[in-house]
Amino acid sequence: MRAMRHVSYGPPNVLKYLEVDPPVPGPHDVLVRVRAASVNPLDDHHLRGTPYLRRTATGLLRPKGGLGADLAGRVESVGSAVTRFAPGDEVFGGRGASTDDRSAAFAQYACFPEDAVLLAKPPDLTFEEAAAVPVAGLTALQALRDAGRLQPGQHVLVNGAAGGVGTFAVQFAKAFGAHVTGVCGSGNVDLVRSLGADHVIDYTTADVTASGRYDLVLDMIGNRSPGEFRRVLAPRGTLVCVGQAVPRHLLLRPVLLRVTSAFIGERLVPFLIRNRREELAAVRDLLVRHAARPVVDRTYPLERAAEALAYFEQGHVRGKVVLRV
Repeated sequence: MRAMRHVSYGPPNVLKYLEVDPPVPGPHDVLVRVRAASVNPLDDHHLRGTPYLRRTATGLLRPKGGLGADLAGRVESVGSAVTRFAPGDEVFGGRGASTDDRSAAFAQYACFPEDAVLLAKPPDLTFEEAAAVPVAGLTALQALRDAGRLQPGQHVLVNGAAGGVGTFAVQFAKAFGAHVTGVCGSGNVDLVRSLGADHVIDYTTADVTASGRYDLVLDMIGNRSPGEFRRVLAPRGTLVCVGQAVPRHLLLRPVLLRVTSAFIGERLVPFLIRNRREELAAVRDLLVRHAARPVVDRTYPLERAAEALAYFEQGHVRGKVVLRV
């Protein structure tokens, strides 16, 4: 089969479109013919080997494991002990932060255990739309519901509302009964408003930390300090830090946030996604009920994955970037 692989850490141009052996499913495995896969920050970290401590899992000197955490496709075959899936089933899901080559989505085939984070694809979504969902959708749901403890009627600020996670966060927050303010650039104001935001702040013309009071702030960008966002937090409000502008601080920031929260009235919460099937099922339910829709900015064929990642690294993606396989 054909797959994208990198034999050294570096920028997107280290990726190679190679012929590799397809994964062979065992008795409890599901082999998926990949139709689409989306690009995530996980892929960028794996590609570049950042933060450096991550290389203890991905390879100290040379990377191991292919790229691609999200996918959608059709079940090609199943092991003799598999009961949840059958050949021909349309599925979506992914491997999260795993570096297992067998489940890498930037390939024509991927193999998963039957109990992996894999579900029937929502029937109204294309393969490209479904592939855009897992990591971004799970992040938005868990940041709002679990880390943010969102309640109906609360005021929510989504910083980075036009991005992969932000577009889901705006829609999910509205579905949960919140009053939503989205922050984005001037070119994305109409998009964020179309997703249901009650108010939209254009960060190119207004200071997001200068006015307003919010029960919950979701920061997807990481370009402002928690102290700046405290200016707009309501008393006992919550700041959930999802994004981080500087990868080398990824491991230090959660510690600083928790220590600071112990001495102030507001909650400053670091975020770590949980890649679980029941969590993706909750996201799927929102999609099936038409409470949200994926936003796909651009699609590229698999062999142009390096171009897709280079575009993703520019940091101005509207929703998600997806690879067609």
